[in-house]
Amino acid sequence: GSNALMNEVELIQITDEIFAKLGIRIVIKINNRKILFGIAESLGEMENFNTITNIIDKLEKIGHEGVIEEMKKSIISADAVKFFEKKLTADGNELEVKDLEKRFSEKKTYSETGLTGIREIQEIFDYLNDLSIETEVEVDLTLARGLNYYTGTIIEALSKEINIGSIAGGGRYDDLTGIFGLSDVSGVGISFGADRIYDVLNQTDGFPEETTSTTTLLFLNFGHVEEKYCLKLLAKVRKAGINTEIYPDIVKINKQMNYANNNNIPFIALVGKNEMNDNVITLKNMKTGHQGKISLEELIKKILL
Repeated sequence: GSNALMNEVELIQITDEIFAKLGIRIVIKINNRKILFGIAESLGEMENFNTITNIIDKLEKIGHEGVIEEMKKSIISADAVKFFEKKLTADGNELEVKDLEKRFSEKKTYSETGLTGIREIQEIFDYLNDLSIETEVEVDLTLARGLNYYTGTIIEALSKEINIGSIAGGGRYDDLTGIFGLSDVSGVGISFGADRIYDVLNQTDGFPEETTSTTTLLFLNFGHVEEKYCLKLLAKVRKAGINTEIYPDIVKINKQMNYANNNNIPFIALVGKNEMNDNVITLKNMKTGHQGKISLEELIKKILL
C-alpha cells in the first residue's frame, strides 16, 4: 500500500475516463474523513464522530431539516447541532474550506487532524490543476459516506442529467485490511454502481448502437397469470433458436415498450386474456409498427424468415 495522494488522483482520473467513454456527464465530489473528524474534534464531539457522519450521510435522502431533527434526537450536544444547522447549508466551496482551516488553527477549536485533511484536499487539487480532466471536481463538506472504514479522501460521482444519487464512490481506507489480519496496509479504491449506470444510460438514450441487445423477441408482462402462460411459450420459442425474454416486472406497458425500443428488440409479443382464450399471440414488429394475431408456430416461422 501507499500513502501517496497520487493514488486518489488516479482514482479521479479513472472515474473521469470511464464515464467519458460511456458518454455520461458527471460531477465528482470529494471530501476528507479527517476534515469531518476535525469538525467533531473542534466541537468536543469525538466520541460521537460515527453518529455524526452516519446522520450527515442521510442528507440527500431526508434533507437538511431531517438531518438536524435527527441530530437533535441523538446524543450530540446542542452547540454541535447549531454548528451543523448553519454549516450543512454550505456547498463546500473554497471559502468554506478556508473558514474551517481558520477554525482548526485557533486555540479553542484546534484540530491537527482537520488541518491535515484540508492539506490533503488542497494537494489533490494541485495535482488536478495540472491534469486535463474534463469532469467538474468539487469539494463537498457534507459528503460523508456512512461507511466507517474510510480514513481519508472520500469520492463520489453523480450524473449531471439524471437525479439518481451516487453512481460511483470510494476513497481511502488505510485500516481495512486489519479486518483480515493484515495491519498497517494503506489502500484506496472505488466501486461503480452498475444498475444505476445502466439506468442513466437507459434514460438518456446513451447506449451505442453496437452494444444493443441480442434479444429478438420480448414477451410483455401483463400479470402473474399471463406471465406463467408466457413462460411455456417462451421455452418453445427458445427451443426454435430465437433469443427471447419476458419482461421481469409487472409494470406499465409504456415502460416495457420503452425497454424494447432502447434495446433495439425487433419484435414484441403481447399475450393478454383474449390471446390466451383464443390460443394466439399478438406479434408486433417494432420497426414497421405492424401487429397482428398469429399462432405460436406462425410466430416462429415469421421471425426465422
